[in-house]
Amino acid sequence: MGFSLSMDFKKQFMSVKIKSVATQLPPYSQTTQETLPLVKMWLEGQESRFQRKVIKIFEGSGVERRYSIMDPEQVFTHTDFESRNEIYVREVKKLGKQSLEKALQKANWKATDIDYIITVSCTGFMIPSVDAYLINELQLRQDVVRLPVTEMGCAAGVSGMIYAKNFLKANPGKRAAVVALEAPTATFQLNDYSMANIVSAAIFGDGAACVLLSSNEEDSGPTLLDEAMYHFYDATNLMGFKLVNTGLQMILDKEVPQTIADHFPNIVHPFLEKNNKTIENVDYLIFHPGGKKIVQTVEELFGSLGKNIDDTKEVLKLYGNMSSVTVLFVLERFLNKKTNPGDIGLMLSFGPGFSAQRILLEF
Repeated sequence: MGFSLSMDFKKQFMSVKIKSVATQLPPYSQTTQETLPLVKMWLEGQESRFQRKVIKIFEGSGVERRYSIMDPEQVFTHTDFESRNEIYVREVKKLGKQSLEKALQKANWKATDIDYIITVSCTGFMIPSVDAYLINELQLRQDVVRLPVTEMGCAAGVSGMIYAKNFLKANPGKRAAVVALEAPTATFQLNDYSMANIVSAAIFGDGAACVLLSSNEEDSGPTLLDEAMYHFYDATNLMGFKLVNTGLQMILDKEVPQTIADHFPNIVHPFLEKNNKTIENVDYLIFHPGGKKIVQTVEELFGSLGKNIDDTKEVLKLYGNMSSVTVLFVLERFLNKKTNPGDIGLMLSFGPGFSAQRILLEF
């Protein structure tokens, strides 16, 4: 006599859910207006027309405040790569611990409940990676599976969730933590007056976030219905970092917004169709705010489909682009909202490669 699980029961049993999201900000912050005197000091000796252009970029960035792991004055002074990286190592350990503890408290989990820990960062170097320190600091189990995700930039918050989902789908009854930690202010290049360095200084800020996910049937939360990556050919030059003697030098091509617009239909519609959905079925857009121009580009694309990205714009305004962390700040806003059972959310982020990462959620 055979026994088979019903499809609905099997889906419920195998589903991966978001149990909690927690965010953490570093200790220093400044409004854009408060930062301008430091920018003007940095620009001393540059041509006056160029100085006015740079100030205009900061004022028009769409970012009202940004947070940092170091005093803003330190960002604009001659600190060597080693010193900045030491600050990065010290501070991301703290931010990682704080965000993970917050998420565990929200979920009512113990640190020993975690089976899989993924840490995400691209704005500094440390070996062992930060997950090793978190295992010690919070006394995670000695058999916890760890995975550091590096060099994927802004897309990696969603990437980390994709890796967690696949682990949990293959291992029912398990729990995972994704901890994203970024400090782009530590990568600012004092002797680089390129548009890439200036634009990144105007839009980027530091932050951390933790997402707890579960395939344990006792846990509830939004379900990850599907996930997918999309890789752009011949676009490795659009975005990234170049390692130079003074640290990580930003690469940011002005063609990024247009490249996203060109690929947008192929990124969104086939993914939804695969899940028997259209953009009309999507209730929430959980989008990474890469910068004002990228946000405007995507807003125009989604707006023509009757959708808004208001929460994405608000996160950019309040915190700036925190690389991989930012989309998780947007996700937290939706988890804090009153949603209806069965509502659909689309997570979307872009990063070096060039690539797009997507997750379909059911609330």
